[in-house]
Amino acid sequence: MFYAACLGGTITTMLKYGESGLASQVPLEWQGRVLHASLMAGDLVLAGVDAAPGEYVRPQGFFALLDLNEVAEAERIFTALAERGVIRMPLQETFWAQRFGMVTDRFGIPWEINCGAAQGL
Repeated sequence: MFYAACLGGTITTMLKYGESGLASQVPLEWQGRVLHASLMAGDLVLAGVDAAPGEYVRPQGFFALLDLNEVAEAERIFTALAERGVIRMPLQETFWAQRFGMVTDRFGIPWEINCGAAQGL
């Protein structure tokens, strides 16, 4: 629900462990965890899962990159992702973009938000 709200999208698929053929193979506390989910936000499709019991590893070595066309939308999404997260580079104008910023959200997912080419590029 957090990403649907941040990205202004709709969850189109949500299958929990307890609703799947794996229900008997995971601990009771995992019955409500997500086995598969899909989110549609415009042309963007974001899919994900909760890590299986004992398999969670803190994300590192990558960024999820959103390349947006509207400054207001970039600012809205950046602000939403930053809530209870960590801003690594404030959303700002750069030589290549109208806005660019880096944030790690409350779940530890690192994001780069890029918006529109700077004038003259």
